[in-house]
Amino acid sequence: MKRLLSIEFQKIQKNRASKILVITYFALLSLITLIASIKFNIGNFEINIAEQGIFNFPYIWHFNTYVASWFKLFLAVIIVSMMANEYTYGTLKQNLIDGLSKKEFILSKFYVVVVFALFSTIYVFILSLILGFHFSSYDELSIVFSDLEYLVAYFIELVAFFSFCLFLGILVKRSAFALGFLFAWSIGEKILYGFLKFNLLKGSHDKKNWADTIIQFFPLESISNLIKEPITRLNAVKTIETAIGGGQNIKIYSVQLSEIIIVVVWIIVFILTSFYILKKRDL
Repeated sequence: MKRLLSIEFQKIQKNRASKILVITYFALLSLITLIASIKFNIGNFEINIAEQGIFNFPYIWHFNTYVASWFKLFLAVIIVSMMANEYTYGTLKQNLIDGLSKKEFILSKFYVVVVFALFSTIYVFILSLILGFHFSSYDELSIVFSDLEYLVAYFIELVAFFSFCLFLGILVKRSAFALGFLFAWSIGEKILYGFLKFNLLKGSHDKKNWADTIIQFFPLESISNLIKEPITRLNAVKTIETAIGGGQNIKIYSVQLSEIIIVVVWIIVFILTSFYILKKRDL
């Protein structure tokens, strides 16, 4: 594992664009701290975002992992480019000639995916601790370290998303086309959801729930379902919803084991399919 990681990170170090993207990614994650400085006025009242409880323990684990998940596309570009460069510069063929098996090659890429996801998770963990201890109204350790399952979900989300990008990079061979395919796939899942909801299931009395049940098994939707939006958990938002009569729906915000299992299955599918494509392809 150490040898395989060493080979991959040497390739990344020699790629200036990849280094810039990695630095940009972690810089963007750090911008979460700037949310604390956001203030705006409603009439005569000044509202400070940080004072609304978004950095309170344990809510901060949910909020920060959700916000951080939006930046994963930057590392996705690195994953896709990393795979495309193997074909462009012939390093894949050279690695195989030098004695690296196709299985080891796929594992080396997957190890990089896991390392990126792990470092991102650790970074968000440290950042959240700093913000939480500065702004949170609660500092009891039992509260501080509760709801850490959001970090687990965040790690699995990144591994799954990067594994999907790795699969696309191997399938398409060109980074631009692979990213375009990723975008098209995302739009396709949304279109499919609309089709299920408004057409195929139009005879069902509970068509929205049926559509939600079916679409949750698709790759990008299942990945995004791991961490639900946290904004409507805020007391201020709940108060507004209740005032306008929209607070009747019960939403589950916690990380569900069934959703984790679905995503883990997709990770296995992505990696095995990537290996199958590489094994059968004439290099």
